[in-house]
Amino acid sequence: MAKIIVGMSGGVDSSVAALLLKRQGHDVTGVFMNNWDEQDAGGACTAQEDWDDVRAVCDIIGIPYYSVNYAKEYRERVFEHFLSEYRKMRTPNPDVWCNREIKFDTFLRFAESLGADKLATGHFANLGRGPAGDITLLRAKDENKDQTYFLYMLGQKALSKALFPVGNLTKAEIRAIAAEAGLPTSSKKDSTGVCFIGERNFREFLKQYIPARPGDILTREGKKVGRHEGLMYYTPGQRRGLGIGGGGTGERWFVVGKDIENNVLYVSQGEPEELFTLSALASEPTWVSGAAPAPEGEWFPCQARLRHRQPLQECSAMLENGRIHLRFAAKQRAVTPGQAAVLYEGEVCLGGGTIDADRDEA
Repeated sequence: MAKIIVGMSGGVDSSVAALLLKRQGHDVTGVFMNNWDEQDAGGACTAQEDWDDVRAVCDIIGIPYYSVNYAKEYRERVFEHFLSEYRKMRTPNPDVWCNREIKFDTFLRFAESLGADKLATGHFANLGRGPAGDITLLRAKDENKDQTYFLYMLGQKALSKALFPVGNLTKAEIRAIAAEAGLPTSSKKDSTGVCFIGERNFREFLKQYIPARPGDILTREGKKVGRHEGLMYYTPGQRRGLGIGGGGTGERWFVVGKDIENNVLYVSQGEPEELFTLSALASEPTWVSGAAPAPEGEWFPCQARLRHRQPLQECSAMLENGRIHLRFAAKQRAVTPGQAAVLYEGEVCLGGGTIDADRDEA
C-alpha cells in the first residue's frame, strides 16, 4: 500500500483518479490547489465551486482532503511569464508552465512533505520504461484527450513521483465510473479556460494587465481594411473577431502577420501561401529522458504536435545552439510563436520546446 496524494481540481478526471486509487487499497488523500484568488467577470469565484465539489467527492470516496493556496507562486512563476509573452506579441501556453512550475514542483514538494510516495493527477497520459531504464511519458488511450502535450517539460525526477490513473481510460469510461459511484462530478463539463484562471472574456481580462494599443489592419499591399484592438489579441491564421467585411467578395480574412514596431496587423483574403511552412524553430528545449534523442547537429526522425489535439505530424528535428530545428514532411498551417512544439517517437513523448519562429531560415 502506497501513500498517495491526489491533486484534485473539482473535475471528473481527478475525482475518478482518487476513486480508483482508493479501490486499489492505497492510502489516498485529496488536495485541492487554489492558484487564482480573483473572481471572474461575473463576480463568481469558480474556485469555491470546485472546492465544494472536491469535498463532496472525497466524502463519498471516504478519503481525507486539504486545500492549499499557491496563488503567489502561480502569479510569480506562471502568470508573469504568460504576461511577458503577450507583451512580446506571442501566444503562450500557461498550462505547460503550470504543470512544471506548480503541479510537479511546488505541489510535489508539498506532497513529499506529507510523506507521500506518489503524486497522482487526472491527466490523460501514461508512464512506461525505456530501454535504458528511464521513465517514459506515453500518450493516453483516449487520443482526443491526450495531455502529454502539456506535460512535455516534466523530467525524470517529477515523473518518478507521478501517477496518471486515468491514462488508460476514455472520457466516456471515466464518466461512467463516476456516475456508478455516485460522484457529483460525473456530468460536470470540462474546463476550457486558461489554467486555473478559468473561462472569461479574454480580451477584457488581458486588458487589465497589458494596455491595448489599437492600430491599423493592412493588407500586404498596404491597403487599410480596418482597425485592430491590440496586436496581442491576434494569432496567425485567425479568421474570427477581425471585424472586417468581405468587401463584396465573400472571402474570409485571415491574420497573416504582425509588425510590432509599427503596430500593424496584416491580413489577407483567403489563406495565402505565407500561412503555411515546412519548417519551424523552437527554443528552451527540454527532454523527458534528460538528454536529446540525438547528438547536437544531427537530424533525427520523429513526429511533432504544434497545438493540443493536432494529429501527429511527421518531421525531422535537430538540436543546435540551444534551439530545435524542425523540418516537416507536409506543410503546417499557422505555426504560432509562443506555443509548444512537442516531439514524439510513436507513443513516447520525447520532449520539446517553445516555438520562436514559423520559419527556420538555417
